Amino acid sequence: MKPVMAVLLCGAALAADAQSVYKCTMDGKVTYSDMACPAGAASATLDVPAAPPADAAEAAAAAATLRRQQKQAGELQAARRKREDKEARDDAHAAQAAALRRQKCGKLQLNKRWADEDARRATGLAAEAARLRARRAGETLALECPP
Repeated sequence: MKPVMAVLLCGAALAADAQSVYKCTMDGKVTYSDMACPAGAASATLDVPAAPPADAAEAAAAAATLRRQQKQAGELQAARRKREDKEARDDAHAAQAAALRRQKCGKLQLNKRWADEDARRATGLAAEAARLRARRAGETLALECPP
C-alpha cells in the first residue's frame, strides 16, 4: 500500500509540474485559466513552481493521516445516522401521541355536545341532572383539552 501511495504522490507532482497557467486580459478584466486565452485577449503564460519532492516518510505520514481522517469520517457518519434514526423514532412517537390526543379530545367534545343536547331536551327532575352532566362534561373537556 505504501509503495502505491508513493508512486501516486510522485505522479501527481509530475502532473502538476507539466501544467501551465494562462493570464488573460480582455476589456480590462484579468482572468486566470488552465486553457489558452481566446483570440483578441492579451495573454501571458505563468510558470507554476514544481512541487517539492515527496520522500517515503512524508508519503507514509500522509497515508496514515488519510486513514485516520477516513476512520474519523466513518465514525462521524455512523454517529450522525444513529442520531437521525433516534430523531425519526422520537418524531414518530410524538406524532402518534398527538394523534391519540386529538382522538381523545374529539371524543370529549362529542360527549360534551351530547350532554348539552340531553340537557336541552330534559324536562322536570331529569333536567337538573342533565345540566350537571353537561357541566361536568365541559369541565372534563376544558381540563383534558385546553383551548
